[in-house]
Amino acid sequence: MRLYLVQHGEALAKDVDPERALSDNGRAVVAELAAFLRGRVQVSAVVHSGKARARQTADLLAVALAPGMPVEAISGINPNDAVESFMQRIAESGKDTLMVGHLPFMAKLVARLVTGSEANTVVAYQPGSMVCLEFENGRGWQIQWMIRPELLSAEENHPG
Repeated sequence: MRLYLVQHGEALAKDVDPERALSDNGRAVVAELAAFLRGRVQVSAVVHSGKARARQTADLLAVALAPGMPVEAISGINPNDAVESFMQRIAESGKDTLMVGHLPFMAKLVARLVTGSEANTVVAYQPGSMVCLEFENGRGWQIQWMIRPELLSAEENHPG
């Protein structure tokens, strides 16, 4: 089972848009991530917090990673929600899932799954970042990879 845990793309300031939708740059970064992952990653479920910036990020990624699949808003993954209460939901899912949420929740979730404690900082999220975790029986959750927006920009500027 794999989890693809995404911090939503860059959002507009609250005084510009009280709903905090994605900025133009946020849309561009998430679209670039989706284009990079198309054909490399497939998921069986796409979920988000229900906040505008998370929903828009999930919609953009779902087109590339789960074409035709419904995108679902779920509770329990808002910025300050308790990670522990979400753990059972992950265990019950069993599906490769893309989840779009917010800090500090996403970073705490990764830490809890990988190290057993949400207090251990193990990833440095920024808007539009994705962490891939994989669960293996007997080994638990492990970080497989992480993509941050500057890596995609670097790829364009420095082809291999």
